[in-house]
Amino acid sequence: MRVALIGYGEVGRILAEDLRAADVAVTAVDHKLHAEAGEPMREHALLHGVVLVDSHVEAVRRAGLVISAVTASQAVPVAASCAPGLAADAFFLDFNSASPGAKIRAAGLVNDAGGRYVEGAVMTSIPPYRIRVPLLLGGPDAAALLPHLEALGFAPRLASARLGVASATKMCRSVMIKGLEAMVIESFTAARHYGVEDAVIASLRETFPGIDWEQQASYFFQRVIEHGRRRSEEVREVAETVREAGLTPWSADGTAERQAWVADLADAGVFGERGRPDFARNADWRLEADRILANVANAADPAPARNAG
Repeated sequence: MRVALIGYGEVGRILAEDLRAADVAVTAVDHKLHAEAGEPMREHALLHGVVLVDSHVEAVRRAGLVISAVTASQAVPVAASCAPGLAADAFFLDFNSASPGAKIRAAGLVNDAGGRYVEGAVMTSIPPYRIRVPLLLGGPDAAALLPHLEALGFAPRLASARLGVASATKMCRSVMIKGLEAMVIESFTAARHYGVEDAVIASLRETFPGIDWEQQASYFFQRVIEHGRRRSEEVREVAETVREAGLTPWSADGTAERQAWVADLADAGVFGERGRPDFARNADWRLEADRILANVANAADPAPARNAG
């Protein structure tokens, strides 16, 4: 089965490596190919024998399986761009962290074009598991795709034949997971400012003895600094999922803002030069918290002038 990867970022490149190691033909496209970020993509593709193309239609034309792994906000537009080139009965596996409503809209575009849309909910971080990451499948064609994915090396599990169930599972989980990332960054950075971080961590360790809070905090800082922009987009889809359930997404909205804020700092160089091997790799979260605090102190507005009257 020829596989087309829509999106050649971190996820796309990991999948490409594992698929090519199994001698699977892979075609890929990414909108950044002709930007500055495209050079490492082209080098990676050349190294692993991945065919890069310039359009979604060209990428999917001869593929039996299309995997969409783009930013959350692009899930529906990418489905629309791929639909005209899909082969009859080609599977379209949507890896994106989008709301159930967005997945249903994307499915309509793919299925109307003769493809078979399957939603895929990636249930944890991909890098440690690579292609074997826990994956929930949903939709009427999910059961038909499952054995093909297993043959390719994936670790899928059927969630439901009804669209939206798999994505709702992931989105509701992300209220907690992405929210915890944002809360830890906010709590620990503020605690560092007041010099009470050791006391806070000691209290957390007593309440939640199964968590290594030092290690977990460092991991959270690393992931948000490196991927905060993508995570903020994902959490906006999480907020939409909560909204679709009839609730106001106060927690998810706040999480998205904090993740985007950290991403802005990263883009401004607060944490060092993006792309360097040591970027977002500090094993001690305190170093990154100190950088945040220094930036906040430097950017603080001067005290307002007192009213002389």
